[in-house]
Amino acid sequence: MSKSIYITSAEAYCGKSLISLGITEHVLKKTRRVSVFRPIITSNSKTKRDKNIDLLLTQFNLDQDYQDAYAFRSREAQELVSRGDTSQLLDKIIRMYKELEERSDFIICEGTDFISESSNFEFGLNVEIAKNLGSPVLIVGRADLDRSEEEVINPLQIALESFVENDCQVVGAILNKAKPEQIEGLYKSMATDLVIKDLFLSVIPESKALKSPTVKEVVDYMNAEVLYGEDQLKNSVFSYSIAAMNLENYLNKISDNGLIITPGDRGEIILGTLQAHNSINYPRVSAIVLTTGLKPEASILKLLDGLPQQVPILSVKSNTYETATKLSHIHSHITPENSNKIIESLRFFETYIDAEKIVERFSQVKVRGMTPRMFQYSLTQKAKRNQKRIVLAEGEDERILKATEILVDQDIVNITLLGNRDKILQKIAKQGLQLDVSKISILDPRLSEKFETYASSFHELRKHKGVNMDMAKDVMSDVSYYGTMMVYEGDVDGMVSGAVHTTQHTIRPALQFVKTKPSFSVVSSVFFMCLDDRVLVYGDCAINPNPNAQQLAEIATSSAETALAFGIEPKIAMLSYSSGESGKGADVEKVREATHLVKASHPHLKIEGPIQYDAAVDLEVGLKKIPGSEVAGQATVLIFPDLNTGNNTYKAIQRETGAIAIGPVLQGLNKPVNDLSRGCTVTDIVNTVIITAIQAQNDSQP
Repeated sequence: MSKSIYITSAEAYCGKSLISLGITEHVLKKTRRVSVFRPIITSNSKTKRDKNIDLLLTQFNLDQDYQDAYAFRSREAQELVSRGDTSQLLDKIIRMYKELEERSDFIICEGTDFISESSNFEFGLNVEIAKNLGSPVLIVGRADLDRSEEEVINPLQIALESFVENDCQVVGAILNKAKPEQIEGLYKSMATDLVIKDLFLSVIPESKALKSPTVKEVVDYMNAEVLYGEDQLKNSVFSYSIAAMNLENYLNKISDNGLIITPGDRGEIILGTLQAHNSINYPRVSAIVLTTGLKPEASILKLLDGLPQQVPILSVKSNTYETATKLSHIHSHITPENSNKIIESLRFFETYIDAEKIVERFSQVKVRGMTPRMFQYSLTQKAKRNQKRIVLAEGEDERILKATEILVDQDIVNITLLGNRDKILQKIAKQGLQLDVSKISILDPRLSEKFETYASSFHELRKHKGVNMDMAKDVMSDVSYYGTMMVYEGDVDGMVSGAVHTTQHTIRPALQFVKTKPSFSVVSSVFFMCLDDRVLVYGDCAINPNPNAQQLAEIATSSAETALAFGIEPKIAMLSYSSGESGKGADVEKVREATHLVKASHPHLKIEGPIQYDAAVDLEVGLKKIPGSEVAGQATVLIFPDLNTGNNTYKAIQRETGAIAIGPVLQGLNKPVNDLSRGCTVTDIVNTVIITAIQAQNDSQP
């Protein structure tokens, strides 16, 4: 069940605050632990608070600090993206969201306002953020502009298509600020024209009270000086009129709650307006704005000073035309101090939105597979919570040192590097790394105090194979053997190697004396394939060349356990060149037998096989080829029939799509030892170390 909703605009000034207010009030009837989160706020001022955040925090007295309610200001976000640091931006947003999620039952997320010059930048970022947070999306559009029904629906359609194409779950679309006579037609158009059916749909009429700014907003927008009526700034402004004619002609132009614009030296207009305001024969006036920076004559001011003020009088420096032009562009906001607008908003929401229905919609949304960024964030946080000791056997490699800098800086694990201390320190200095060596251990196997002890242990473990002490010492001089013995003896919790050495060189020591767990007959591997919109588990793509049916079944169950341990619901696809009962031949029969073995030994697991790759991952294809399957089209664990197929497939997808492949992650060993490829990147090393640490956490659990 989703614990959040992402409310986003299809364009600027859609009035999503009304929707946020209504949903927050309704959710608070079910739980008090509600939080608000805006990934990016419009304000670039460090002293000016975001209106939308302030509104929800204040109105509902939410137990949340303002600083925890947003991640970036608009300019900060744009600078990061322009520098190509989108990863840094998304990582912080995810981190803050997840921290908020830990202390909340529900989070109201609000997208950006689309009022900056970079609205295209904002739109794409909203899609990316919603996808990575895994929040169901509610899109709000506007219908108050002079446009046809098609033109009103079009921005909603574009927004909807973009979110759906990026695998976001859209639960509804709302059109706000519609003319009453358009409501029925707009609703029918939404139901007919929007690309996704079965959405929650609603149309809300415009409200004069909500769309009209207050005099206080006029003061702030125009940077006006308040001459009189400081206590009347909550007045709503329904219209603007320029008083440039004689008083007797101008009086007939006054409209209800109108704001009068006139030069500051027009004393007769000022006094006449005040009299009209107090007369039962004329409409009420919201405020008077005096232009050109001129103030009334002293005699007029004296008269005004002696009157009970009921109309705010403001002064601006711009001329009358400039003032009127600027005021025509002002947009009103719902602010915490404007109780009338808040009440009106909640009334409109209750009248035109079926709150129970929409909350039910997004509460029923099942969280889909994690995005790669969310997956990597979750791994990092899990590793941090119970820090483990990891030895990196190839401590002199520059990539290993850069990865160590990251791991130490983020305080994820405790690192031991193997190698020549002087060489390691020289390379750290040469690369200009900010690595605090006091926070790591550096060991040269032959010079270490446990060298003799480790050699003796190896001798005891392998003497039945003809290994004597001299041979044992030679073997223990090798970093892979020494690091593996550290794991075996419990001096570290896991080892990572393979950046320089072959897979065989890394794994052989583990097979010789770490051994497999009692319930395992083979050591196998998986890759976590971080695709654009999800994380899949591929097995076995690194160890077993041609497993038999029994081994293939064990690889499948091991991979399912690994997936579950890392927060991925296992839905196993046993891959072959045919789907269901259609194929014949030894290769497909092996897969079919392995599937039956898994079903017999682990009946709780969701598994399908044999099944082709496209039917496993594409829902439309899967439903056609294997109707009614719980796995087809939604597989998360994909088991390849042999190493040739698996290794080539993972590498092809990695190269052609830019997917991140984390692994190989070894399964079945008593203690975690993991292999790197010799072409690994710094990111690969960091990810593999984190995976190894989490494996160690899982192994230490009773």
